Amino acid sequence: MGYMVTGYVSRAVSSAAVLNRFTLGGSLIHHPRETAGDDYAAAQRAILDTIRQRAEQALPAELRPPPFPPASDTGLLVAALRAWAEACPRPLALFFDEIDALRGQGLLSVLRQLRSGFPERPDHFPASVVLCGLRDVRDDKAQSGGDPSRLGTSSPFNVKVESIRLGDFTRDEVRALYGQHAEETGQPVTDAAIARAVELTGGQPWLVNAMGREIVEKMRVPPGEAITAAHVEEAKERLILARATHLDSLVARLMEPRVRRVLEPLLEGGFAGGDTYDDDASYVRDLGLVAPDRPLRIANPIYREVIVRVLASPAEDAIAVEPRAFVRPDGRFDVERLLREFAAFWREHGAVLAGRMPYHEVAPQLVLMAYLQRVVNGGGHVDREYGVGRGRIDLLVRWPYAGEDGKRAWQREAIELKVWRAGEKDPLPKALTQIDAYLDGLSLDTGVVVIFDRRPGADPESGTRFEEALTPSGRRVTVLRA
Repeated sequence: MGYMVTGYVSRAVSSAAVLNRFTLGGSLIHHPRETAGDDYAAAQRAILDTIRQRAEQALPAELRPPPFPPASDTGLLVAALRAWAEACPRPLALFFDEIDALRGQGLLSVLRQLRSGFPERPDHFPASVVLCGLRDVRDDKAQSGGDPSRLGTSSPFNVKVESIRLGDFTRDEVRALYGQHAEETGQPVTDAAIARAVELTGGQPWLVNAMGREIVEKMRVPPGEAITAAHVEEAKERLILARATHLDSLVARLMEPRVRRVLEPLLEGGFAGGDTYDDDASYVRDLGLVAPDRPLRIANPIYREVIVRVLASPAEDAIAVEPRAFVRPDGRFDVERLLREFAAFWREHGAVLAGRMPYHEVAPQLVLMAYLQRVVNGGGHVDREYGVGRGRIDLLVRWPYAGEDGKRAWQREAIELKVWRAGEKDPLPKALTQIDAYLDGLSLDTGVVVIFDRRPGADPESGTRFEEALTPSGRRVTVLRA
C-alpha cells in the first residue's frame, strides 16, 4: 500500500479488513462545527481520543494502542502514532474519515505530522494512511488559508500518493448489486426499478446503496412483493426529505464561493467563464456535485432536486397554500390556477422573496420552483433540467390521476423559465423555439413559458401579465411575464 492516499465524495470506506494488516476506520470528528480550528492541540487530542475509543471497541487487547507518551502541542499526533506502530505486532493502516472537518492550524498541524512520519514507516509509524473526505487534500489549502505566500511552503499538502474517487456504478453493476439482494432474499427487483435507480442516482455509489436500504429497511416492502420503479421513486423522495448525511454534507458546500461561482450560472443555464472558472469547476467536480465529463451539468437528478430545494427553501417557507386546492374534480392538476395564483403571489411578494434568495442571479426562478414544489408536493413530481449553454430552466410536472378506465395515468405539464436582462432582446421568440423542441421530445401539444423581467426599472406588480403564443410548429403556449 502507498503511504498517503486521499479519497473523497463517496466515503465508501469507514472500516476495512486488509490481509496481514490491521485497519482502523471511523470518523475523526462527528461534525465540522465540532472541529478545533486553529487550536491544533485540541484538534490532535480529539483525533487521539477517537482513535483510542474506536480501538477499544473493535480490537483485541494486543492490537490496541499503548498509553500515548507526553509530547509538545505540535507533536502529540506523531508521538502517539509512533508509539502505537512500535507496540503493534502488525503494520498499521489508518483510515481518517472526514479529514476535511478539520480547519486552519489544526489541519496544517495534522498534515505536517503525518508527512514527517513518512520516513519512519512501517516499524515506527503507520504503514499507510488514507484521508477520506469530500475534497481532494489539495483543496484543503484554501480552507486553511494555506497558500504558499502565507505558509512559506506548500509541503504540508504534499502528502499524497494518489487521490482516489470511487467511480459511479454502471447499469450492469447496479443490476448485480441489487441482484445480490434478490438472490439472498428471493425478493425480485424489476428491470424498471433498476433503470429508474440508475437514472435518479447517476450510479453514485452512496445513493445507489442508500436507495436500496431505504426500500428494504425503511419502507419495508414485503419480501414477497417485487421492488418496482414506484418504490424507487418513493425512496428518492424520502432520501431528499430526510436530508441524509451524505446529502447534507454536499448541501453544506453550496454557500462556498467556489461552488456558487459554478452552480449559479449552471442553474440559470448560462456560463460564467473567467480566470478561475476552470479551477472552480474542477473543485466542484471533485466534490461530486457535477458530472465528471462534459458538458458541465449536475451529477444526477437527486442532486438537482436537493440543490434547488435547499436554495429555494427561504421562499417555500413563506408560501401558504393548500396543495389540494389545485386538484380538479377529475383528479387532474390545475395548471391554469397554479399560474394565476403564482402571478398574484409574485406581484405581492416577489421582490422581497427574491432579495432573500442565496443565489441572486437565479432568485426569481428559485421562487417559482419553491411555489411549484409547495403545490405539487401534494402528490406529484417536478423534474428539473438545467445546464451550461441552455439559457433556461425546463420543468416537467408529473401528476397521477385515474383515467377513464379507472387505471392510473400521468398528466404531464412542461414549463420553461427564462430571464430578460438589461441589454438583451425580448427572449420570447427564442423561448418559443426552445420549448417547441422540448414539447416535441415529450410528445405534448401545449406548454408554459415564464419570463422574468430583470431589467432595471421593471415593476413586478404592473408588469405581470399573461399572453398566448404559438411555437414555430403551431403548438399553443401560455406565456406569463413577471
